[in-house]
Amino acid sequence: MTSSKYNIKEIFNLFKDAVSGKEMDYTRGSIRKAIFMLSIPMILEMCMESVFALVDIAYVSRVSTNAVATVGLTESVITLVYAVAVGLSMAATAVVARRIGEKDNAGANQAAVQIILLGSIVAVVVSIIGISFPKEILALMGGETDLIEEGYRYTQILFGGNITIVLLFLINAIFRGAGNASMAMWALVLSNGLNIILDPILIFGFGPVPAYGVAGAAIATTIGRGTAVIFQLFVLFYGATRIKLAYRDLVVRTKVMLNLIKVSLGGIGQFIIGTSSWIFLMRIISEFGSEVLAGYTISIRIMMFTIMPSWGMSNAAATLVGQNLGANQPDRAEVSVWKTSKYNAYFMILVSLLYLFFANTIIGWFSDVPEVVKYGAMSLRIVAAGYVLYAYGMTITNAFNGAGDTRTPTIINFFCFWMFQLPFAYIAALSFDWGPKGVFWGIMLAESLIALVAIYWFKKGKWKLVKV
Repeated sequence: MTSSKYNIKEIFNLFKDAVSGKEMDYTRGSIRKAIFMLSIPMILEMCMESVFALVDIAYVSRVSTNAVATVGLTESVITLVYAVAVGLSMAATAVVARRIGEKDNAGANQAAVQIILLGSIVAVVVSIIGISFPKEILALMGGETDLIEEGYRYTQILFGGNITIVLLFLINAIFRGAGNASMAMWALVLSNGLNIILDPILIFGFGPVPAYGVAGAAIATTIGRGTAVIFQLFVLFYGATRIKLAYRDLVVRTKVMLNLIKVSLGGIGQFIIGTSSWIFLMRIISEFGSEVLAGYTISIRIMMFTIMPSWGMSNAAATLVGQNLGANQPDRAEVSVWKTSKYNAYFMILVSLLYLFFANTIIGWFSDVPEVVKYGAMSLRIVAAGYVLYAYGMTITNAFNGAGDTRTPTIINFFCFWMFQLPFAYIAALSFDWGPKGVFWGIMLAESLIALVAIYWFKKGKWKLVKV
């Protein structure tokens, strides 16, 4: 009994240290403790993102089916645009983690500044395109005329204020690479907390604030994430973290920037492949009408509720790999990945069982339209069947990226998404008349294949030799 109490107390103290941002050397000591200390704030960070995604879609679904479909179409396109930011974030985590592992804090600071500069350039370009062509973006994705007229302001505002999302994403990647995962967590707590408060006010109106409809969701997102970016910058310049910037650091360092671009290219390609595949799948789904599209969009948001925490745990592997390779401990890096994958798989087994048995009930919380519930539940059940393999796929993919080997996941994504998933989904859904079910099976099979191929290449160990 005494031992049990001691263990519970120890776990509680570790939890408190993890969320409070207590720094530790992740290249020494217990690997299990290192995974716990990194995973807890990363999981909570992703949970906050997931909670916001669900709350957001719950409010938007009360506006109209077209509003939900608008969110789905807009996010599918903006995710493709953010492939550049995702690639840069991989480079940020890999390079910052490697410099921290080498005990080169000045090099980590320099990498952080160049990442922020690069992200700002990307965001400005995206803003110009989104503000100028919101209706054309929705039309390109197959949106019907009434959907475009109701929802184009959402698209315009979200694209126009995308710098808040890009910088929030990139600076959190810097924090994670440095091992300051709790700072990334608190930034999202602030961002998504404000979003959740502002969403109903701006969507439905309150007192002197008019009802902006679905556009209000985009305004809330921009305000919430913009506030969080200000918090992040304050921490970078004035906080007590491993990354400590000074105004003299705000200069362009061509060599550092080119190295970051080089490392990010694989990540950009990797996510362009993945997200363009997602856009193509959304385009196929749109052929079956707004109700099917809305059901699929709701199911994706619900799956994010569990995928995001799982992704948070897998992010711990990226930091551990980067820092341990920097400290010349490749074997410790490998053990960290296998242990993280195992813990991730335990979690995903529980989630998959929940979705398999209660899919209709869960979708019914967000819509009472029979067709929306039918196809949303179908999506949940089929995709969740592969969750155990996804746990390994996510963790090992992030381990490759944390090592700076963004090329291997890019090649895997190319063959599994473009050469397998897209042809399968198209033929199954439209040629074999499986309908939306063909798309859902394409997602499940492709993600499972990615996991199996990633495990095979990870065991070869070439990622241990990558220099960044």
